[in-house]
Amino acid sequence: MAVKGAERSAGAAREADETPGRGIGEVCAQLGLTPRTVRYYEELGLLPGVRRRSAGRRVYGEDELERLRFITRLKKLGLSLQEIKELNSLYALAGSTRAMLSRLEGLLGLHLAELDGRIGELMGLRDEMSKYRDHVSSRIEAMEAGASSDAPHAPDAPDARRAKGRA
Repeated sequence: MAVKGAERSAGAAREADETPGRGIGEVCAQLGLTPRTVRYYEELGLLPGVRRRSAGRRVYGEDELERLRFITRLKKLGLSLQEIKELNSLYALAGSTRAMLSRLEGLLGLHLAELDGRIGELMGLRDEMSKYRDHVSSRIEAMEAGASSDAPHAPDAPDARRAKGRA
């Protein structure tokens, strides 16, 4: 009798180890994530219900892969893990509901506004940098034409400012 029980336990363990799905290494290679990141998402509750084989190894099915793709997409769009967790909670209640999609639309709108602001700042910086580069180019041209001595004389040259301060 004890032998039959042991055989059944071994059979159940083999069956659990043959659970369809992917291991964490395969999932990470496919999605470009690290195992640490995937485990962290699970720890935060972003990947609930990850199955485990009898040896305790995680098994990821299509649902988990799709959720990881969704998380990755939202991270690339600038959403925080807290915002993603909020959306995940709404999704877990009833799937892609109007409430969840409305919240996602609102979050994306906020991030778009922030992004537009940053783009404006970067364009201003680009203009400033371009003007300064043109100024430096004209100084180089003047030096090459022999119109200036080797001593710095422009107000933006650090050595000239220091020399003026001493005089």
